[in-house]
Amino acid sequence: MKTECPHWALPLLAVQFLTRIPIPAVSSLSREAVLDGLKRAVIWFPFVGSLIGAITALTIILVEQWWPRLVAVLIALVVEARLTGAFHEDAVADFCDAVGGGNDPEHAREIMKDSRIGTYGSLALLLGVGLRVALTCLLPAATLLVGVVGAATVGRLLAVMVMASVSPVASSNTLAKDVGGRVSVRYAAWAFALASPGLLPLVWAAPFAVLTIAAASMVFITWFRRLLMMHIGGSTGDCLGFATYAGQLVVLFVLVAA
Repeated sequence: MKTECPHWALPLLAVQFLTRIPIPAVSSLSREAVLDGLKRAVIWFPFVGSLIGAITALTIILVEQWWPRLVAVLIALVVEARLTGAFHEDAVADFCDAVGGGNDPEHAREIMKDSRIGTYGSLALLLGVGLRVALTCLLPAATLLVGVVGAATVGRLLAVMVMASVSPVASSNTLAKDVGGRVSVRYAAWAFALASPGLLPLVWAAPFAVLTIAAASMVFITWFRRLLMMHIGGSTGDCLGFATYAGQLVVLFVLVAA
């Protein structure tokens, strides 16, 4: 008999999945209810991204009262990594190792499952984190808060868009298939709606930049979908994590350029 997850638990499951924050309220749910809930909790991912971005941005603003922006950004990213378990940074390394070193989709998936980080992963991680630090340091003070929050929101929203457009590979781990295997257009629309708290302030502060971000995001999704089908054969959790990190960099690039 199927056990359905109650609606009130969906945002809490999204928080628990994307962060290391313990949520006692969902500990009483059965495994079947949790797996059912995770399939529907993806609509809350952008909203949780907004909360994570707010914590990161406020940490920068607070620390910047006493230390230079560079130190504040580095401390904030350490706080964020602790909050999220460095989930997306690990995904960037694993994904780039797989795409860079895989001879075919099956070989790429084998590399992705390996917890060790190779040359491609190390370079991608250094470049990705370095770019994020540099771009965040270059953000004007007036757009720092909305920029960091907007980037975190867009990143999680792009992950949902990838779920909606690319099926998970059959050999991916069970959790990745359960989370990303049932995202319809309706779910994607809900994710857009729940992304509003993180996006609307950015739209108000930099409307023309948001149009560029939207166009760049569409180009990225189109390119990334082709890349996944050619080199991976579908999506995995690491692919979604890479999309999240790339989405953040896209937003920061556009805001700094603007």
